[in-house]
Amino acid sequence: MNLPNKITVFRVCMIPFFLIFMLVPGIPAGKYIACALFAIAAASDFLDGYLARKNNLVTDFGKFMDPLADKLLVCSALICFVAADQVPAWIVIVIIAREFIISGFRTIAVENQVVIAASYWGKTKTVVQLFMCIFFIVDLNGAFFDTVEQVLMYVAAALTVISLVDYLVKNKKVLTEGTK
Repeated sequence: MNLPNKITVFRVCMIPFFLIFMLVPGIPAGKYIACALFAIAAASDFLDGYLARKNNLVTDFGKFMDPLADKLLVCSALICFVAADQVPAWIVIVIIAREFIISGFRTIAVENQVVIAASYWGKTKTVVQLFMCIFFIVDLNGAFFDTVEQVLMYVAAALTVISLVDYLVKNKKVLTEGTK
């Protein structure tokens, strides 16, 4: 197993620890530890991708596990936010549904030997979601922070829908004709 794949596995292994610090009440500085774990996991996503491309270490395992690790991390955080009444369930459902739709779409594309790269909208969506998660994990009090959280939440929801539509429009031939 190469280094980028080990980093991806490390990211998946961090999720249960993140969840413990997010969900178990009474842990001193729990939300800050959860935030640090989330930020490290999010940064590891950029690191493993960079190393894989730079050193020509892209593998089928990495192509499958890297996006899955990202989805598990973000979806875990989003579900915690719903449980804590921080984010409306409908926003989390939209975000998670988009991930399932794109995963299914990519599966069809792979079966047709088509590789679909992430788009600008998808990358921007991911960055906004990561920042949104960090703000909600730390959950600082005050009008300014509450406003930032709300703006990030609605921008993330909007970018989720925009990136889905963009993805489907640009790649509709994968579904209709089996080619790009």
